[in-house]
Amino acid sequence: MQTHFTDADLQKPHIREADRVLRTCVHCGFCNATCPTYQLLGDERDGPRGRIYLMKELLESRDDDDQVTRETQLHLDRCLTCRNCETTCPSGVEYHKLLDIGRAEVERRVGRTPKERALRYGLRKALVDPKRFAALLKAGQTFRPLVPGTLRDKMPARPVDPGKRPDGRQHARQMLILEGCVQPGLSPNTNAATARVLDRLGIGLTPAPQAGCCGAIDFHLNAQEAGRQRIRANIDAWWPAIENGAEAIVQTASGCGAFVKEYGEMLADDPAYAEKAKRISALAKDLVEILREEDIDALNVKASRRLAFHCPCTLQHAQRLGGTVESVLTRLGFELTPVRDAHLCCGSAGTYSVTQPELSKQLRDNKLDALEAGNPELIVTANIGCQTHLDGASRTPVRHWIEIVDDSLASASSSMPREARPA
Repeated sequence: MQTHFTDADLQKPHIREADRVLRTCVHCGFCNATCPTYQLLGDERDGPRGRIYLMKELLESRDDDDQVTRETQLHLDRCLTCRNCETTCPSGVEYHKLLDIGRAEVERRVGRTPKERALRYGLRKALVDPKRFAALLKAGQTFRPLVPGTLRDKMPARPVDPGKRPDGRQHARQMLILEGCVQPGLSPNTNAATARVLDRLGIGLTPAPQAGCCGAIDFHLNAQEAGRQRIRANIDAWWPAIENGAEAIVQTASGCGAFVKEYGEMLADDPAYAEKAKRISALAKDLVEILREEDIDALNVKASRRLAFHCPCTLQHAQRLGGTVESVLTRLGFELTPVRDAHLCCGSAGTYSVTQPELSKQLRDNKLDALEAGNPELIVTANIGCQTHLDGASRTPVRHWIEIVDDSLASASSSMPREARPA
């Protein structure tokens, strides 16, 4: 794609980066074939190619150009950032990087209505602090009938029992784990189940209580510097354990994992943190990347359930790990039902289900129809956002896949003679 930036424009790092990405696009349109919003709306401006043209026009125009409108902002807001287009693109266009630049620029020049500002500020403040979110969740569960339907659907009806989490300090092999911001409240059993399964494999999880939200929520709601501050805080919290030899930083939410793997790029221009951030990104591993390298057959899992796996966009398109969870579950003996259009987004997409509820619900219902076609007992996934979004429809129950492995491991253990059970 030809661009028309001036030499002065190209002195700005974000314009220089946008120019690089734009020039890789050959506007072939393959991306529209797999774009969820283009499939729903049929509007060129709601597909990647159209949004690329909108962002090119935006970035090449002057601040006082009246062509930059709220309509441009609307079409960028409607993007799920699912990155399906990146998987499809034959030219390797890094669309998500251009989108971050375009969204920040249009917000700077167009702004937000008071209602939009209030919603986005509220989401940032409510979601990123685990203690605050847990308190709000408890209040919401207590006064459930008063909670708006969009939010009520995402809340478990009652607190979830995580069970006992092993200490793990006795193991020679140690890893860190990102506890996350909303997952400890919505699904505390996910990381507890992870700790139990890894404990059986001789891996302990070193606690790092000062690490919090990965920074993605702030960053994708255009509070990008606040997101970078969270990145720096997490690096500081993890660094002592890394210096002590921690093998990896385990991610059980694929959305967080995709973002942590980009820490090195996010802080590439920060002289104090660039090298540390690069090291963090190298150590970040989705849970399935850990388990696929271990002798999981030794777990003696008693797999007897028929499952449908929803592969989150952040796992298959951002981290390029499509098929890996399915492979691990199959190795463990689970029966997986086929899922049509498995590449399409479920509509969760971080805060998208709150900011774009109508589109999000259409995508959710389409995804559930595909997941339920094979009559599974359960739907499993690898991201807390997808899990709560799909489960909020109150159709087939949805859980994190590691919880089902943990349940089956416990069942297998309970069926052994007492003297043969693991300590």
